[in-house]
Amino acid sequence: MIKTHRNHPLWYAYALHRISGLALVLFLPAHFYVLSLALTQPERLDGFLHWTEIPAVKFAEFGLVFLLSAHLLGGLRLLALELLPWSPKHKTLAALAASGAVLISGTFLLNAV
Repeated sequence: MIKTHRNHPLWYAYALHRISGLALVLFLPAHFYVLSLALTQPERLDGFLHWTEIPAVKFAEFGLVFLLSAHLLGGLRLLALELLPWSPKHKTLAALAASGAVLISGTFLLNAV
């Protein structure tokens, strides 16, 4: 089997960081629009908030919180790579970032349900 860079665990950390960043870029304009409804059309905001009680939407929010926490913790991992002396523990930092994202988003999901 040919070993490529895409089989390396840190490549998956890189890919997750990129994907989560793109997802957040797509989410933020929608989020700001919904926030603007509170100032301009409160009745539409109430309808939207009622819609967010659907279990599928709550699960989607779990995914969003996972992506946000994965991006945050992945960014902290990258800062550690840049600012700290190199160490073979970088795979451990990536694993800690991913597990922290699962913990944070799982806590959110349990709280939301």
